[in-house]
Amino acid sequence: MTAYVSAFDLFSVGIGPSSSHTVGPLRAARAFSERLVTDGLLHRVSQVTCTLYGSLGSTGIGHGTPDAVLAGLAGLEPETCRPEDVRGVWAGLGPGSTLLLAGRRAIPISGDDIAFEPRTRLPGHPNALTITAWGSSDDGAVDVLPLLEETYYSIGGGFIRRDGEEADLAARAAHPLPYDSAEELLRLCATLDIPICEVARRNEAAIHGEEATRERLDLIWSAMAECVANGLAGDGTLPGGLGVRRRAAAMREHLECVGEEPGRDTSIEWLHAFALAVNEENASGGRVVTAPTNGAAGIVPAVAHYYLRFVPGASAEGIRKYLLTATAIGSLFKANASISGAEGGCQAEVGSACAMAAGALCAVLGGTPRQVENAAEIAMEHHLGLTCDPVGGLVQIPCIERNAIASSTAVSAARLALHGDGSHLVSLDTVIETMRQTGLDMSTKYKETSEGGLAVNVIEC
Repeated sequence: MTAYVSAFDLFSVGIGPSSSHTVGPLRAARAFSERLVTDGLLHRVSQVTCTLYGSLGSTGIGHGTPDAVLAGLAGLEPETCRPEDVRGVWAGLGPGSTLLLAGRRAIPISGDDIAFEPRTRLPGHPNALTITAWGSSDDGAVDVLPLLEETYYSIGGGFIRRDGEEADLAARAAHPLPYDSAEELLRLCATLDIPICEVARRNEAAIHGEEATRERLDLIWSAMAECVANGLAGDGTLPGGLGVRRRAAAMREHLECVGEEPGRDTSIEWLHAFALAVNEENASGGRVVTAPTNGAAGIVPAVAHYYLRFVPGASAEGIRKYLLTATAIGSLFKANASISGAEGGCQAEVGSACAMAAGALCAVLGGTPRQVENAAEIAMEHHLGLTCDPVGGLVQIPCIERNAIASSTAVSAARLALHGDGSHLVSLDTVIETMRQTGLDMSTKYKETSEGGLAVNVIEC
């Protein structure tokens, strides 16, 4: 068993505004519709209902969860679907509406077919949904009975787990360099005399091959760069009713005008613009790469853009090393704590992303494995206790600005770690365990339910 999670799972292309509330439920509903097909039940289905529990029930509407469920039932995939084919579908249902279940069978659908149970928390995870297919008996004697019912957990970062399903260990067994902790990862690096990115590269290559690994890393970066470019060109007001205006494009225009001023260092301002661009795209429901979640998706690409634009000698190969290092670090958070805001608060999302970016930047700036681990530890340590309290249940306030600030923290953590030799009193493993414990102690109202903090103290206009 190993903590390692493939870069192509940790960084997955999807749609906004949330990996746990949009991408995960979409994947769960698609898996359900596929099972109806494989079990030979599709032709008997006359109705499908879904109940959203816990955090999905609390903030699901603001996160587009009902839309995502309908999209998944229709057979759409987060990697390939058009955001406009998902956004607003549930709210647009009216008398006589139908759903093409699994892309094959038309059934009636209404808004009431999706129910919300925010006060009910299932034991498996705060993000839970139960989907039920109803229809006739095999002999047609009974018109309506439950044909199939499944409960899924959206466990963060777009990952899902079906209730009662055992973890798939096949891919883990294929990793030639397994590790369960940061200390084990550092021992691997010391024993083999390789950087952290090489541990990740060898694990990926063992499954996907050398060439495919490079190509897929380049595709991840291409999707991230496209999201930044779209965000820097976007304008107008974000959906949801808060009236939040997009700022990244205006920042870009201003920075392009002042960029030639003597003595003016705009690197951090550009860093902020890159992060805002991604999270504004996410808030608008656009195409985003989870990194490791949608709510924290701006930090890793923003810091990578900072590296390419402001670090002499930056290269495409450096970006690959950056993404692989971030993967090795992010895997530790997913395995040993959480990357889900509904489970651990925003420390689990923005904190994890900040640590991934800090360690990755430190690596491409020439840091040793111990300096990289130190950078990740510094970044996470100063996000401990960060709550997830989105205003209006939308991934906008404070989420968008929080990504910009965390991007700055990541750069600072990397630079600070490079001034040391990698030795420090608090280890990354200790900070990850502290984050896990803090998440357990944190009140539910601060974990993506919009029942505390800014969510109840900011007046929605």
